[in-house]
Amino acid sequence: MPKWKAKIRGIYSTALTKLLLDYGFEIVQSSAPVRERFGLKENNESPDLEVYERYDQQGVQALGAAKSVNAFNSILQSCLDDVVIRKWKATTDGIYKGLVKGLDPETDSLLIDIGSAVGRIAQEEISDPDSKQIVVQVERRRIGAKEPVLTTEINVPGKYAILIPRNEVRVSRKIRSQQTRTRLYELGKELIPPKWGILWRTASADQPPDVLKKEIASLARKGGTIMKKAEQVEAPATLWEGSHYLDVEFPALSKKKLDDIRGSVTPTIDGHHYYKACGGTVSTAVDMAERLLERGGPREEVESLLKQTIMAEYPTLDSVISIEHVKLDGKVFHLGKALIEAFNYNEPLIRFHRVFEKKGIYDGLKTEKELGDYAVTEAKIGEWYFKTEYFSKDGRYKGTYINLNTPIELYPNGIRYVDLEVDVCVWPNGRVEKLDEEKLKEAVAEGVITQKLVKMVGEKIKEIMKSCIK
Repeated sequence: MPKWKAKIRGIYSTALTKLLLDYGFEIVQSSAPVRERFGLKENNESPDLEVYERYDQQGVQALGAAKSVNAFNSILQSCLDDVVIRKWKATTDGIYKGLVKGLDPETDSLLIDIGSAVGRIAQEEISDPDSKQIVVQVERRRIGAKEPVLTTEINVPGKYAILIPRNEVRVSRKIRSQQTRTRLYELGKELIPPKWGILWRTASADQPPDVLKKEIASLARKGGTIMKKAEQVEAPATLWEGSHYLDVEFPALSKKKLDDIRGSVTPTIDGHHYYKACGGTVSTAVDMAERLLERGGPREEVESLLKQTIMAEYPTLDSVISIEHVKLDGKVFHLGKALIEAFNYNEPLIRFHRVFEKKGIYDGLKTEKELGDYAVTEAKIGEWYFKTEYFSKDGRYKGTYINLNTPIELYPNGIRYVDLEVDVCVWPNGRVEKLDEEKLKEAVAEGVITQKLVKMVGEKIKEIMKSCIK
């Protein structure tokens, strides 16, 4: 494997650094703690792959060159059983010749077909309202969105500079030295290509003039090639491939495996990444507990103290919790609030109920949902499914819906899991049926989940079906 360069940030950085080092990656721009743990030298080279935690800390985002991103994807799927990987169909900074599909009057934006996706562009960016084919670039705003944000202001990015569509020289604000800024500005005026401007990136600050001159010449040739190709091809077409993007979800089993990997490098509490994803007091308590481990504290005592410390952060009997239902495509549905009627920490089993205030139809069962109906749900933490029984307001049983999912996790605000699409329904007359199993196969074909995960779910379905058929 080529030695790709990766930059990693966030709560998964130690585990992922270990994983990527084992697979031949080189780690650059690493944090001081990571350098110390792995004995790495400081290396500020530009990465081929950037990995950073998601805002909800339930996984990471990855951005980079196609081959390095694909290698990262393969490594995760080979090592983590329940990992969910969503690939963006567009590429960040990618340049396309797009086909104008029409105007969306609600947003005053034009829909543009770029081949791999349909993006949006502000109507005022289009100089010729009758144009049917336009050259556009994918902006970094709303990266990962179903509809990429597009612009007609084309940039050509490189390691040390970006060619911009304005005849000017600019220097990254992160370069603070006035002497360096002046030097780069003067050099830029000498090198500026026709029809382009130059924006010096932060990495240009310590590069010699000949390296920067070579890159500007290369970018100018690339820009010329892109524009020439735009004249020759019909839309929709890719003119220049930008950075590829992955949204990666780490459900319960993945977090556990990453704990084991981290634990091979530094003292790690069992459940480290799960606790860190909780944030707040729980995350802080884990940091304190691991400092005790580093000082030689007995693991059993430290973990017992941790659990006592964080217990007050978790829901108890009669608590109202949320249900975070995550779809394979990344959409998150909050299924409302539920009151905990039973909670056994030793099992650990949660039973809660919801009363429905709107009419509708129960998914799967295709049974009418009436005002005042209620649902009783049993969810075991760490289990691959949860069971919901539906009743009319006078207590008449309407059916059971069993949802297959990644192992359920309990957080201070409620439960969370990734829905695996397959469901089992039980009707009052004893009929039992599994639904939507083909959606799992589609997810494998799209590279979202692994075949190993499908096999694990299949075994669980057999177990459920056997227990339901009387």
